[in-house]
Amino acid sequence: MKPVIFSLATLLGILAALLAGPTYLLASGQIDLGLRLSEASRRPTGLAPDPGTTREAVIQVYGARAFNWRGAFAVHTWIAVKPENAPDYTVYEVIGWRVFRGQPAISISNRGADRQWFGHDPEVYVDLRGEKAARLIPRIEAAAASYPFAETYRVWPGPNSNTFTAHIGREVPELRLDLPATAVGKDYLGPWTFWARSPSGTGFQISIAGLFGLTVGIEDGVKVTLFGLSLGMDPMELAVDLPGIGKVGPGAS
Repeated sequence: MKPVIFSLATLLGILAALLAGPTYLLASGQIDLGLRLSEASRRPTGLAPDPGTTREAVIQVYGARAFNWRGAFAVHTWIAVKPENAPDYTVYEVIGWRVFRGQPAISISNRGADRQWFGHDPEVYVDLRGEKAARLIPRIEAAAASYPFAETYRVWPGPNSNTFTAHIGREVPELRLDLPATAVGKDYLGPWTFWARSPSGTGFQISIAGLFGLTVGIEDGVKVTLFGLSLGMDPMELAVDLPGIGKVGPGAS
């Protein structure tokens, strides 16, 4: 009986550690559980260059806290591109309610690139400008078209918006996309795919249905996925990456 008790205690300890960050965010009131979707702000934040005055090509990858309780665990991510001399941005993202309405999960729109995601300010994970951005935009378009889960959406463990963004990163490794632990769903590779290039394109990962896995890469650092939640270390940025919290440390970005 002792090994069973020890194993149960260990499992409970792991779950407590994984849920500590989300629990703190909920308990501290940083996640507004009373906010209505129809009332949540979608205002621009000024993070995207003005397409009216910016001629060069631009690629930006964003992430912002998900709406309601999901925000304690995860961010919603999207990709905005502006070809050279284009008058506005094209935004690529996966949205769950589209699937629930019988539409494809992928949304391609000209909505504001840097708008709040229902009350939450976004962060910029990638910002490329000029000739390099111009070369990569057609490849991002092709990668979006090749997304293998366009008709499916699951909040946990995926496929979801972060699964889509991670797919773009793997297909276009020049983005060097380092998604944080809060990008829940980034490790989902499908039910029968167990290894792949890491989302940053600088390493590799193994994953079992997005629930359990390991990612090692120059940009990614070392991340362990347990029950769909990730935690890790990033020696390049002198940071730790915590479930619900994201990157913390002197070099965290």
